[in-house]
Amino acid sequence: MAAETPGKIVKSDAEWRRALTPEQFHIAREKGTERAYTGAYWSVKTPGVYLCAACGQALFDASAKFDSGTGWPSFWQPIGPERVATGSDRSHGMARTEVTCSRCGSHLGHVFEDGPRPTGLRYCLNSAALKLEPKA
Repeated sequence: MAAETPGKIVKSDAEWRRALTPEQFHIAREKGTERAYTGAYWSVKTPGVYLCAACGQALFDASAKFDSGTGWPSFWQPIGPERVATGSDRSHGMARTEVTCSRCGSHLGHVFEDGPRPTGLRYCLNSAALKLEPKA
């Protein structure tokens, strides 16, 4: 059973492995990445809301999605700043800003300062870390 604190979801690796596909687990819990142009959502233009694939928290509205030319789903802002957390990532010999779900801590991708107006940000995310809930 998941040990939850108010607003937060905490599960063991075994619980996450049961809840997620192997690819989702690798990306969300082990900070992996999918190859460019291979994820389910990189070119999708369907209106709706992108949820965290691990916990279901609403993260990004499709209206903030744009084609960054990188091969990953990219957004210029989350639904609200409290929906995501950021931190330093110095893996792979690079200095980047990691983006995680604020509710369950799942790795989503990275944010860069080369996005469009009005924010100038590019949240470059993994499709496997997301679930699209289309607008009805």
